[in-house]
Order: sequence, then structure tokens, then C-alpha cells
Amino acid sequence: MSDRLSVLKTYKLYVGGKFPRSESGRVYEVTDSKDRWLANAPLASRKDARDAVVAARKAFGGWSGATAYNRGQILYRVAEMLEGRRDQFVAEVADAEGCSKAKAAAQVDAAIDRWVWYAGWSDKVAQIAGGANPVAGPYFNMSAPEPTGVVAVLAPQESSFLGLVSVVAPAIVTGNTVVVVAAQDAPLPALSLAEVLATSDLPGGVVNLLSGRTAELGAPLAAHQDVNAIDLAGADAGLAKELETAAADNLKRVLRPGVVDWSAAPGTERLLSFLETKTVWHPMGV
Repeated sequence: MSDRLSVLKTYKLYVGGKFPRSESGRVYEVTDSKDRWLANAPLASRKDARDAVVAARKAFGGWSGATAYNRGQILYRVAEMLEGRRDQFVAEVADAEGCSKAKAAAQVDAAIDRWVWYAGWSDKVAQIAGGANPVAGPYFNMSAPEPTGVVAVLAPQESSFLGLVSVVAPAIVTGNTVVVVAAQDAPLPALSLAEVLATSDLPGGVVNLLSGRTAELGAPLAAHQDVNAIDLAGADAGLAKELETAAADNLKRVLRPGVVDWSAAPGTERLLSFLETKTVWHPMGV
């Protein structure tokens, strides 16, 4: 028998580039598919959600104002660090989703590849979401995409890591900042992703990760007047309807949930979902 004491990991939230405990002091037990205890995760509160929105708004100016090339380089750095911690994520996904190590490894590899894929879009998305418009008159007329702002993201429940990456990466690569609610029953891969983000070049506040009850955290985020959009990927039909109604109060952009195969090629739908279009008219010299 080993004479070493077990060193159990204490998971925390990730808000504004820091790792606070929930202001409520609450935690909840996270178990694997066989109901074996894995860890205690922080049970975030409405106050934690509001603090995360403040952090995301504070980070928005700098992140949206960075060059597309710089954002792509930072996302690629995150992928490099994920590759270095691949074994850890494979083990966590296997425990979280009750799948074999081989299947978990395939999901982690796909998630890393997807992060790289979205990183590559950073300086290319303007080519498919903007351009010159033909108009009648002596004007140049040009449209360009701009980030929506602060986006609340309810991470998919059934895909704790690949699904998480598939909703977070496309939102931030275009200049948005996000408040993410991790999968309620399998939050550990998301909380470990926070450690990767904190030690990459990603500015604090660009991604804020909360763990806890999806419905409890989704409600204040949907109603928050300083949240510009919400992705309901992790909400069931009943909760999605409630949150969409709350989001209408300040005309939030809403991405409704649907049946998604997270292992399929992502396409550009989520990349374009949280962009606004700015059109500029300029007189043409004669």
C-alpha cells in the first residue's frame, strides 16, 4: 500500500481570468456513468453569472479590437496546449460520458482539430460575411462583419468536451466574449479547459466558465440586459422556450437548440450566428 496521502483536486469557476469559488460557497457532487464519485464542482449562483457578464463586457473592447490574425494565433496556442494535456482530457471525457478510452480519444482529437479549424477562420470570415455591394449611384457600398458582443452559451449536455469546443471556439474567434455554462452532470472537462485558457495567451474575461444547474444559471443570463446573444445548445425544449421568451426583453440574438451530431463537420453556421453586419456608404469621386 502507498503511504502517500491522496491529493484531491479542487475545481473552481473561471471568471475574468481568475479561479474564484462560487460566492454562495456551494458545491455539488460529480459522478461518472456508474455513479462513482469523481469530484466536487462549484455550484455557481445568479451572482456568479452576473459577475461573469461584467468580466466578459470588460474584456470585449480589447478582444474585438484585436487583429483577426492575433485572435487566430491565440486560438491556435490553445490548441497546442490542449494537445499537451490530451491524456488528461481523454480520461475526463471517458469518465464523464461513460465511453471507452478509444472513443474518448477520438472525441478529444476531434475537439483539438476543431479548435485549429476555427482558429484558421479568424482572418477569413470577413470574406464570406462581407463584401462590396452594387448600388445605383456614385457611392462605394461595403459591408463588413462585426462581433455581436457578450454571448451566453449553454454548453451541450451530451457532449462534454467536443460539443463544448464546438460552441465556444466559433463565438470567440470572431471577437465576441462568452459566459459559458458547462454541462450540468459532466462539467469537469470544461473546468479543465479553463486551466488551459488561463495559461494560454487568451485575455482574462474572453471566456468565463460556470458549472452548476443549467436552468438556474440560464435564467439570469437570458434576462440580463448586458448580454447580447444566447446559444441554447444545452437547453431542453421546455427550458429553451422559457429562456427565449426572457431573451426577447432586450432583443437578444438567440440560437435555438436542435439535434446536432457534434462529430460531424461543423460548417460555418455557428461562426456566422453571432456577427452583425456594418454597411458603409462612401461618395465616389467623379
